[in-house]
Amino acid sequence: MVRKMMYPFMTLDDQTEIVHSEMLDDQRVKVYLEKPDEKDCFHYATCYLPGYEWKDVFGFTQEDIARYQEVIESTAHLILEFSKEGGFEHASGF
Repeated sequence: MVRKMMYPFMTLDDQTEIVHSEMLDDQRVKVYLEKPDEKDCFHYATCYLPGYEWKDVFGFTQEDIARYQEVIESTAHLILEFSKEGGFEHASGF
């Protein structure tokens, strides 16, 4: 199995890191969220675009996921574009 590259996207005010994959062979993009936690070490979740399919959720509440869903929905067009361009740095020319 060939692993796809993951690219940093943003850090939210609650210290949740959001990264995304290259465009996958099935034309989806894996969006991975991870947040440090004192008790559990990390909380994490995966969301696949464009269908907003959540998988492998650990430590986040339904309210957390609803908030992250809003963030991802509002930036999905960027994530999908960056996934084709090698991440933000390549897409922006930085």
